[in-house]
Amino acid sequence: METMTASPVSFTESAINEIKRLMNEEGFDKQTKLRVGVKGGGCSGMTYILGFDAPGEEDTLYDVEGIPFLMNKSHGLYLYGMEIDWQGGLNSRGFTFTNPNASKTCGCGSSFAV
Repeated sequence: METMTASPVSFTESAINEIKRLMNEEGFDKQTKLRVGVKGGGCSGMTYILGFDAPGEEDTLYDVEGIPFLMNKSHGLYLYGMEIDWQGGLNSRGFTFTNPNASKTCGCGSSFAV
């Protein structure tokens, strides 16, 4: 696993605050890192991955404002330039993804096509 400083994705201030809050919760497994990625599926063909996971051999480690995150090397093609945001409102709560590489997205915003 290699470590890079230039991140292929960006996080808004609200996303960074929410991720740091999650990482500081009691019982958080400090051996895991935030994983950003994609997997096949969803109504548009690919689904975003955002969660905590153990590092793997195919991962690159990045750091954004003190948050270490992992990305499989092959996922950069789909995610380069993407912005991750956190919406904390009553009607829409959760992480959102703005991906310039997506040719279409679904209504829920968690899957896309390239």
